Amino acid sequence: MIIDSHGHFTTAPPQLAAWRDRQLAALGSPTEAPDPDELVLSDDELTEAVRQHQLCLMDERGTDLMVFSPRASFMAHHLGDFSASAAWARICNDLVHRVATLLPDRFAMGAMLPQSPGVDPVTCLPELRRAVEQLGAVAVNLNPDPSGGRWTAPPLTDRSWYPLYEALVEYDVPAMIHVSTSCNPAFHTTGAHYLNADTTAFMQLVQGDLFADFPTLRLIIPHGGGAVPYHWGRFRGLAQALGRPDPAELLGRNVYFDTCVYHRPGIDLLTEVVPAEALLFANEMIGAVRGIDPRTGHHYDDTRRYLDRTPHLTAPQRAAVYAGNALRVHPRLAARLGR
Repeated sequence: MIIDSHGHFTTAPPQLAAWRDRQLAALGSPTEAPDPDELVLSDDELTEAVRQHQLCLMDERGTDLMVFSPRASFMAHHLGDFSASAAWARICNDLVHRVATLLPDRFAMGAMLPQSPGVDPVTCLPELRRAVEQLGAVAVNLNPDPSGGRWTAPPLTDRSWYPLYEALVEYDVPAMIHVSTSCNPAFHTTGAHYLNADTTAFMQLVQGDLFADFPTLRLIIPHGGGAVPYHWGRFRGLAQALGRPDPAELLGRNVYFDTCVYHRPGIDLLTEVVPAEALLFANEMIGAVRGIDPRTGHHYDDTRRYLDRTPHLTAPQRAAVYAGNALRVHPRLAARLGR
């Protein structure tokens, strides 16, 4: 079995974006805000939105199931206030839930949270609980920078995040550390902000003692861990200088990287530096990079091609990366598949 641990509903019908535009246009004028019930999408529209895109590529690449969450760049927590984020998260989560319900053999739900800059993360708990208990979410996306590139939030090791971690541990659900759109023109959203955030999150975890308080908490850092594998010696050296444990102690126990690295040399480096038990197969498709590499004639994000060929994985390790690790990190998914 092959499980893609990182997919987004980037192909949602245009009515979703139109509703969001209306919501944002009405900020400051609550009486003009659109009613969530005004967004009407049929089951056929939702299935067609993934059938012609995600499902086609999953079938082409031999992927059995995808952990599927709302479009990351659409989270845009920096726009509007908490009430706007709460309505938007509920709508997006409901749509992803419907896709996972319509196509349960191919999609498992990941949820977004209604974060808002400067707002206590505890306000996200009702939607987190609803997503897990009522919608069947097997993972959530946690934005370490709700300000959209201004980085006004405290580090992930700050106690203000603890209520979310307590709930994640209670439900035995992992969080993918995933930022959203950058409102800072100095940081391109997918080329800079995403990768910067991945690197920043890992360094925050190296500096803190989060897992002493939450030994069973599991965090997924996407996009191959950002710059971390490439600069592994730097992180080991910094940890040593700061009197922190070797960062390798985090990997495979509390912290996992996905394989959204879009060239063979990058995958070779990732699989050589990061232990196989800390890697989750993923494409992030249909996502940041949608084109075809003219050098190979294949999509950049077809990461299975690189993983199949890397010399740094044995057959058992490759099987773990493709599915075994995902089932261990997402026990609610494993239980669902078991049923």
